[in-house]
Amino acid sequence: MKRFFFLHFIALFCLCANAQTTLGWGSIDVRYSQTEVPETSQKSPLLRAWRGERVAAQAVLTAQEELKNVDFTVSDLKSGQHIIPASAVKKYLVRYVITSTFKNKRDSILVADRLEPAATCHMEKGTTQPLWLDIKVPAETVPGTYNGTFTVNCDGKKLSLPIVLQVADRVLPEPSQWSFHLDLWQNPYAVARYFDVPLWSSQHFDKMRPIMQMLAAAGQKVITCSVINRPWNGQTFDHFESMIAKMKQIDGTWKYDYTVFDRWVEFMHSCGINKEITCFSMIPWKLSFRYYDQATDSHKEIKCAPGQKEYAEFWGGMLKAFSAYLAEKGWLDKTFISMDERTVKQMQAAIKVVKDYAPGIKISLAGYYHPEIEKDIYDYCVNYNGHKTFPKGIVERRRSEGKVSTYYTCCSAKYPNLFTFTDPADCEYVALHCLQIDVDGYLRWAYNSWTKEPEKDARFRSWPAGDTHVIYPGNTSSIRWERLVQGVQSFEKWHIMMNDAKSRNDKSMQNKLNKLLEILDINKIANESERMTEEFRAGLNRLSASKKY
Repeated sequence: MKRFFFLHFIALFCLCANAQTTLGWGSIDVRYSQTEVPETSQKSPLLRAWRGERVAAQAVLTAQEELKNVDFTVSDLKSGQHIIPASAVKKYLVRYVITSTFKNKRDSILVADRLEPAATCHMEKGTTQPLWLDIKVPAETVPGTYNGTFTVNCDGKKLSLPIVLQVADRVLPEPSQWSFHLDLWQNPYAVARYFDVPLWSSQHFDKMRPIMQMLAAAGQKVITCSVINRPWNGQTFDHFESMIAKMKQIDGTWKYDYTVFDRWVEFMHSCGINKEITCFSMIPWKLSFRYYDQATDSHKEIKCAPGQKEYAEFWGGMLKAFSAYLAEKGWLDKTFISMDERTVKQMQAAIKVVKDYAPGIKISLAGYYHPEIEKDIYDYCVNYNGHKTFPKGIVERRRSEGKVSTYYTCCSAKYPNLFTFTDPADCEYVALHCLQIDVDGYLRWAYNSWTKEPEKDARFRSWPAGDTHVIYPGNTSSIRWERLVQGVQSFEKWHIMMNDAKSRNDKSMQNKLNKLLEILDINKIANESERMTEEFRAGLNRLSASKKY
């Protein structure tokens, strides 16, 4: 036995002594370690995409000597005389952040997640650097098989890998036209704090623009607005403040200032997010409402609960004025009074106030399913608890009424989710699961509620690491984010193909598309998410290549 281990050691020593810096294709389903030599391939994975679709690939560079200057280039992708320009390919360095595990929030583990726009970098001897490529196929691309080269320059030594991309004769519309109802809550206050710029200044909006444009490029439908102070009682590192100032005047009447609200909504519209405006919350976690009292020149609070006279008076006056203002702006039809995770009795009392004072404003709720109030909720997002969402037939009826029905996950659910330690395929499955349970989309409470140093440490209080954000400061994506978008695209492709099949009364294609959904089994996600997402994508691409299309 000792002799075996000795010989094994000698073999490893010789291997390391002769090892060279290598570049190979890895898998987008793997978070590669900094210190382990991974299995890779020199053969390009066959990437398949519709025109207008984004696809990803991950390469891995392993340095067996110190590399002081490492940079990256991608050639044009060519199919005969046709070209996908190199500018269509984004290159990212995969960076590492501290994460916990689902079971132990105090764990301290480095995990590959942050995607930093590629620039010249340095590598220590014996380290591994994953490299992420994101290819956005232009909508006008001629179908065909495109070939190109990914090259890494390591201190003057060039290592190259082939890229093969097959473009189908199908078009994925622009994200603004996608049917998937994506609702990730934004936190503008985190941006101001992280970049140390004045809140609502021009510098603040400049820093937010690439972040929110990234969100729009994923098909985001909803603008998150806080219309009271701390609607969630400070559960984030950066507290939400009220975007609507409330003043009780000397004569006892109320005056409302919508300046910040207007600037935020109009800014988000300019970024391409304009379907819904959600206003939180009539039922905050702490039932206290702050306002400025002109008579005493001080801020005061009203403490009251749904069902109380004081509550109806405070909110009734505001809602009446707010609805009139929204009508003037042309925003009334898309504005929602929004609540989350409140009891049915609280909701019933709040709904009554809305109906009494502002019947033109819609209501949204993210929480458990309550049949008593379902018909009053226009945008209803159900907590994915124990694999349960809406009862059978409810979503279909709600669609016929023009209502939105989605699901959400948060810190309590390990699968499916978007934590920093989540398997990449699970993140894609989050969106695909909407097909399996037949809902319109997905909500998550935090797009960018960053931790103190998000680029270093994703942990925050008792939440699982990554629970508070799925992207990073600046124009910086994540593996989680890219895989989620991939799932949203597949959702969209499935629905486009199903609608086409229905318009042609093609029962065979409808059956094949429905058969694909059987691949998506939530009970197998813990061990088989990679297989399921890969098979589903492959099945979609195979059917979209049918001559009937």
